[in-house]
Amino acid sequence: MLPPAICLNLFDELSDARDVESAMRQIDAFRRLLVGPGVFSINLNVTTANDPPNEVQLQRLYSSNGGEFPVAGRKRKRLTHWTRTLFGEGRVVVAEGGEVLAELFDDYGQMAPLGLNAAINVPMLQGNRCIATFNVFGTRGRWREHEVLAVRMLASLAARWVTPAPDLHYTLDAIRP
Repeated sequence: MLPPAICLNLFDELSDARDVESAMRQIDAFRRLLVGPGVFSINLNVTTANDPPNEVQLQRLYSSNGGEFPVAGRKRKRLTHWTRTLFGEGRVVVAEGGEVLAELFDDYGQMAPLGLNAAINVPMLQGNRCIATFNVFGTRGRWREHEVLAVRMLASLAARWVTPAPDLHYTLDAIRP
């Protein structure tokens, strides 16, 4: 269960944030309180009309570990169950275990030494578009239900600070089966 005092503090802290960086630092502080150690990032969907139709292009907007996962770093994601779930269906992906993360993330080699072996990826939707993903990677074996709920709540609160890429050419229907 999410402690009401923590939730109220988060709302108060975010009302004082004046830019994306300070808002995300606040959200990250609460992420650590609610779900423990790990890495938090937001990847902006930067797919354009010139990109291959079977790929999603991502660029890091925020990273709690800029040394390993720098802001502005880019990724190309081919159509997989992960991309179809997040970008085609607009649904959350919960992944647990090193084997699963290695299948889903090309950069798992960077994650493993940090002890990251569980992920929650939340699509940040605007209308019929997934404009970004809110990503939490943890050092646990399994997520508890209230932790997934907490991450989804944090993603919802972060959404006001995320604006779509100017040339975003993408809708959920673009990759639905």
